[in-house]
Amino acid sequence: MQIHSHSFQNRQSIPSEFALGARDGKDGLGGNRNPHLAWEDVPESTRSFALLCIDTDAPTDGALVADAATPIPVEHPRGDFVHWAIANIPAGVREIAAGSCSDGLTVRGKPAGQDAGGARGLNDYTGWFAGDPAMAGQYHGYDGPYPPPHDLRVHRYFFRLFALDCAQLALPDTFTAGDVLRAMHGHVLAEAAIHGTYSLDAASGQG
Repeated sequence: MQIHSHSFQNRQSIPSEFALGARDGKDGLGGNRNPHLAWEDVPESTRSFALLCIDTDAPTDGALVADAATPIPVEHPRGDFVHWAIANIPAGVREIAAGSCSDGLTVRGKPAGQDAGGARGLNDYTGWFAGDPAMAGQYHGYDGPYPPPHDLRVHRYFFRLFALDCAQLALPDTFTAGDVLRAMHGHVLAEAAIHGTYSLDAASGQG
């Protein structure tokens, strides 16, 4: 199975059109549009797909993230931050158009619903904004990159597509990427991935 995007090249910079944060955007915001994705060479027995987008370079120290005056070193410990989770995408789907699932910031989060015919899961902005009265809510679907501007590491965003042997995963009504990973254990026929990079550090030349 293969996956590609017309929105960015594998291992190359993601345009700010597809990011939540942007140095040159109004109020520091990017377009927050979901990127185009398409896939082929799917196993014949595929009955559904799941899609995850994960930043594997998220800083793990919240105090350091909050201290904008102190650069976050490249070698600082990192963890995962989920930007998109979709389950139960119909087996016939082969493409997601740019901007079809997200176009701009939805304050307090997009509602539960469908992306590409599949069910939207929560992304990790749900937890990130939990303590902010103006922004707190359940963030379903896609919300793009917004790495700390004082982070010296260029972040990588992995779009992982899974072909599954079942039409429906056993998931709660409100689910996370972790729920998807647990539910699809033993059901994965194939996986394909593509990743782009993004940074708001002025020296990176991105954002």
